[in-house]
Amino acid sequence: MRAKDAVGRYGEDVAAQHVLEAGWQVLDRNWRCRDGELDLVGLDGDELVVVEVKTRRSTAYGHPAEAVTRLKLARVRRLAAAWLAAHDQRVASVRVDVIAVLLPPRGAAVVEHLVGVI
Repeated sequence: MRAKDAVGRYGEDVAAQHVLEAGWQVLDRNWRCRDGELDLVGLDGDELVVVEVKTRRSTAYGHPAEAVTRLKLARVRRLAAAWLAAHDQRVASVRVDVIAVLLPPRGAAVVEHLVGVI
């Protein structure tokens, strides 16, 4: 596994643990279809939440959340619709969150959870 892939995978693990500790139910991780991949799909109460996770080792190229563009968010929305079409899941509403994970040289990961970005 490439170092970049390992960093991303670790960030997704941190994000999943973060939402579990917040009381969510994780329904899917790294769900793929022909149009792309969703990092994390969960239930926050009766609301389906699709999470885009971005992980960085530093802010030298900007904050991790800055990598989530409007184009990326539009794709995540389309993938959320595809996920719902492929699963028998009744929900009150759907939202898209971003979880930014920053991995400092020492110490614990820093997690920033942006709720309802679109």
